[in-house]
Amino acid sequence: MSPRRGIRLRITALATLAVAVVMLSAGLVLSNVQERLLTGNLDEILDSHSANLAEAVLAGRFPRVLEQQGSSDAIAQVVYADSVVVASTANLVGQRAFAPPDGELQRRTLLLPIDESRYRLLSRRVGDVVIHTGTPIDDVEEASAALRTGLAYGIPTVTLLLGILIWWLVGRTLRPVEAIRLQVAEMSGSNLDRRVPVPPTGDEIARLANTMNDMLARVQKSVERQQRFVADASHELRSPLTRVRTELEVDLDHPDTADTDATARSVLEEVDHLQRLVDDLLHLAGADGTETVLDQVVALGPLIGREVANHPNDRVRIDSSGLAVSSLAEANVVGDAVQLRRLVRNLLDNAVRHARSVVGLGCVTDSGFVRLTVDDDGAGIAEADRFRVFERFTRLDEARTTGVGGTGLGLAIAHDIVVRHGGSISVETSPLGGARFVVTLPASHRSLV
Repeated sequence: MSPRRGIRLRITALATLAVAVVMLSAGLVLSNVQERLLTGNLDEILDSHSANLAEAVLAGRFPRVLEQQGSSDAIAQVVYADSVVVASTANLVGQRAFAPPDGELQRRTLLLPIDESRYRLLSRRVGDVVIHTGTPIDDVEEASAALRTGLAYGIPTVTLLLGILIWWLVGRTLRPVEAIRLQVAEMSGSNLDRRVPVPPTGDEIARLANTMNDMLARVQKSVERQQRFVADASHELRSPLTRVRTELEVDLDHPDTADTDATARSVLEEVDHLQRLVDDLLHLAGADGTETVLDQVVALGPLIGREVANHPNDRVRIDSSGLAVSSLAEANVVGDAVQLRRLVRNLLDNAVRHARSVVGLGCVTDSGFVRLTVDDDGAGIAEADRFRVFERFTRLDEARTTGVGGTGLGLAIAHDIVVRHGGSISVETSPLGGARFVVTLPASHRSLV
């Protein structure tokens, strides 16, 4: 049995069972109410007959053979001292006295030997006399039996029809779900551009289909990004390995002209580039798969100072005059010191690589935020590329680079670190003429531990 049919069967069975229980309960209540109403009507008639007869008894004006009131089957009996029949209707002549009532008034239903029928009997005490009036309840029993027979046939029939209707309605409702399931079952990594059908009903199933399509779009985008990342990483790794292999093969093929020292230095540079690339890839892989707990209060002032002092740069001048002492003293953020050092280092590496002669640093604290700026006097970044520059393996015009090329991941890692710390990073035009990278992070009001 398919899951769809299982759900369909369960819903139909439960709904049909609920309908059957409700209808059966309503039928029982209806039958009981009808019987009570009809019996109540008989009791009202008997009350009237008994009251009339009581007036006649009190007045001493009643014959020994009483007149039948209502129907020809009605009965009446006047009994003295609970045992002597002093008057009765013709159909009770010669019959023994009925049993006296328990109390002043009693209503009861009993089988009389007159015609073996059931009667509704009202017994009332009037002094020493007991007045019995009664009438057959055949009509009441026949009406009740007819209603019960109708319910006995009607309830199963209606329940069956409702069950069929519910089965059809549930199947019609679940049809879009089955279409969605079939579409998803046919999807694979090669056709993630396909989407599930959205029914035009606008109900919960339509919203489910829209949600699944949104999820498939995110999955498709993630897979495409991963595929591009793997392809770019493979290309980036292949290029330095190819250069190393070429230099080594040349030296082996021409040992008499080989410059082993130059080859060693070149290979060392390529290995250094590979190491930085692998470190960047490992950082991004860890950032994509784990959540780092950012709960340290980090002072940016000393951190920036150490990165500037330790930066291996002998080509351009790093101007840190924009790092105001008062601002640095208040530049505390909640985060991870290792990641924040990498953020500053990557921004410095990028600025030094693209600068002509000078790199400028600035830091201010204002309105609960720390704003760090890194400027260079290079070629700058066009406005159309200021968002793309933070994508992985993005390289702009090589003419903008005056130094050794990077891995193409530095700014992507910087962007990832800033976002993880609840901040933002953007690109502007630097007063030095090149690019200005602006990092804004929430300032911490907690004290340093």
